[in-house]
Amino acid sequence: MCMSIFFNIFAAELQPKCEFIKMGTIILYSILLVLVIFAGLWFIQHSQFRNEERKRQFELKRESQKSVSPIRLRAYERLTLLLERTKPEHMIIELQQKEPEALTTWSVPQLQQYLLQTIRAEFDHNQSQQVYVSAEVWDAIISARDQMASFCIAIVAQLPKEATAQTYATTLLTAYMSNGLTPTDKALAMLKDEAKTLM
Repeated sequence: MCMSIFFNIFAAELQPKCEFIKMGTIILYSILLVLVIFAGLWFIQHSQFRNEERKRQFELKRESQKSVSPIRLRAYERLTLLLERTKPEHMIIELQQKEPEALTTWSVPQLQQYLLQTIRAEFDHNQSQQVYVSAEVWDAIISARDQMASFCIAIVAQLPKEATAQTYATTLLTAYMSNGLTPTDKALAMLKDEAKTLM
């Protein structure tokens, strides 16, 4: 009898506590649910904002490429001309057109100076084009320029003192054409490959 009274009293005291715990659990779950809903809404909105930003960046890039691509293509054309114009055969043909008597009247140092000045002038005239090509292509163009200048100097060292400008020109052309794949050819190939990526 005493036991049943004790249990009834304990149950009566426990009932408000259980209801309080149930109410606390419901409130906790409600708060968690609200937080999950807010987090979900924030994630969706953030994703939409990110997607819109990506679309906007893509459109800007596409519009920019429309205007930049023709400029870049012209830069590749100009650098191709630079490399072609600094080949020995082109420089000598150009000289003969300007001054038909040059190879018969000039000395070897005069012809060498003309070739070196032509290489330098062509390069200086097109130096600004480096902003439109990759660092690797620009390095290849600089290497082609430097090696062409060194080649023009090295040929003079192989000539006898009494050599004429005509002998220098012939030796230079023969040596260059028997050189196989030159630094100029390598730079031209790199330019063409990179230009293809714009088309």
